[in-house]
Amino acid sequence: MNRQTFGPRLSSSGTEFRVWAPAHREVRLEIRDSDPVAMDRSEDGWHTKTVEAPFGARYRFHLPDGLSVPDPASRFQDGDVHGWSVLVDPDEYSWKTTGWKGRPWREAVVYELHVGVYGGFNGVAEALPKLAELGVTAIELMPINDFPGERNWGYDGVLPYAPDAAYGTPAELKALVDRAHELGLMMLLDVVYNHFGPDGNYIPAEAPQFFREDLHTPWGGAIDFRLPDVRAYFTENVLFWMEEYGFDGVRMDAVHAISESDWIDETAAAVRSLEVETGRKLHIVLENEFNEQSHLAGDVDAQWNDDFHHVFHVLLTGEQEGYYEDFSEDTAGKLARTLQDGFVYQGETSPHSGKKRGTSSGHLAPTAFVSFLQNHDQIGNRAFGDRLTTLAPPQGVEAATAALLLCPHIPMIYMGEEVASETPFLFFTDHSGELADAVREGRRKEFSKFAAFAGAEVPDPNALKTFTDSIPKPHPERADARLALFRTLLTIRAAELAPYLDGCAAAGAEVVGDKAVVSRWTLGDGSALTMAINLANEPVSLSSLEGPVLFESVAGAADMARSGSLPGFSTIVLKEPAA
Repeated sequence: MNRQTFGPRLSSSGTEFRVWAPAHREVRLEIRDSDPVAMDRSEDGWHTKTVEAPFGARYRFHLPDGLSVPDPASRFQDGDVHGWSVLVDPDEYSWKTTGWKGRPWREAVVYELHVGVYGGFNGVAEALPKLAELGVTAIELMPINDFPGERNWGYDGVLPYAPDAAYGTPAELKALVDRAHELGLMMLLDVVYNHFGPDGNYIPAEAPQFFREDLHTPWGGAIDFRLPDVRAYFTENVLFWMEEYGFDGVRMDAVHAISESDWIDETAAAVRSLEVETGRKLHIVLENEFNEQSHLAGDVDAQWNDDFHHVFHVLLTGEQEGYYEDFSEDTAGKLARTLQDGFVYQGETSPHSGKKRGTSSGHLAPTAFVSFLQNHDQIGNRAFGDRLTTLAPPQGVEAATAALLLCPHIPMIYMGEEVASETPFLFFTDHSGELADAVREGRRKEFSKFAAFAGAEVPDPNALKTFTDSIPKPHPERADARLALFRTLLTIRAAELAPYLDGCAAAGAEVVGDKAVVSRWTLGDGSALTMAINLANEPVSLSSLEGPVLFESVAGAADMARSGSLPGFSTIVLKEPAA
């Protein structure tokens, strides 16, 4: 079904080229090696023209001021973000996994990766078998839509419908998704709907109405989600990735910067309709730094849980600068709360910002939270891209990893984490001229106030070396042992947790030390899950634990715990069968 109003539409009479440019009375269609033709304008600002055009044709739109611009719904670009849009054959690729219906959310073990450091779509496809064998069930790609230059995190994208040519072709992206499905892996895509990047965004020239003048974000004028055509542009984009490329879900970046949040629920409802129509399991995950959970009561599956990360980071590293200030007091109590309720801040005042943060989340299912020890932000937004492996003792990281992978939240692993990589993940771009200078100096200024980085030279985001230094490498000594740990934990999770997470509920937690808690849940089959975590170097006393042992991160830890002592840097998980 063609539900797209943005982008070219194919019919028996030719190809209808379309662009919403309400600021102009006239727009001309340019097809390379052909004469420009005037497009027909409707009263609501749509310009259309149906012509014969072969697949592979290069086209763009010519505005009255002389500017020629790519299609804002381009499916692929020739010549980067400033070049020609390409007419893509949607049936060029022949799918192998036509019977794929997805996987339920309770089975998700998410692996976040950057396509560029893997060498493109084909490189990611080559890595998938090992990830599937490890126990990963979902791959999340950082944004892949067209960005300026050859390298970028993806959050500077300007053409949401076009896979970046630096990563490969549309057919190669489909082959990647197809390969994932062959291996039983879900494919999730990180999408950015709160802003466009600073280079190559031509929408203000076509439709200044797309942005608000009365409301601003850190990236400029807010996108005006009050307008039906603007809402449709992004809702259709979500459906496009799911229908055209077979993605099983999206992770929406920084939705707290979308002022009309009802659009999120509207789009989630559209996804649920597609789910019913196709019989596929489709998923929506949000990032919302305000801990606003209202969408989780509807059609949204889950939300990133930064609080989980922050608590573990403070316990393992002792860092208290920046937003870690919010977790420096009663940190063990906050650990208990994030394990039980998801969010730590549920309306309390943040010491860091001085503002109230969060909404109540204790009533939500544990699977409503995507929790993690590392991700692209928490590593890459450090001046030198430090991974947790370089900041915390390995035994502590291993205990925290066990807690992440065996608690009922949905776990997310960051690329390289499973091989104890110490490779930094740095902030990199490929800008030029004044924009490159501004990004470089802005980055250095951003970290000048942090004591840990004072006087140090922050890597130039635009240097090729900054990108190549971010390609993860296994730890030279710990990689095999860490990989074995992940494999063990994910095998336990698949057998003992995932089948019973529907209906799971928190059952209480207690603080047993400055860095130690015991947390309990009731699983959907009535069995009782108990987790004891001690992230201090010294043992702590606790009441005897009951139930068969699923896992202990330190040999003999369970026997010690039954005698009332929880060893340092340890996690113990027990499961009591249903009565």
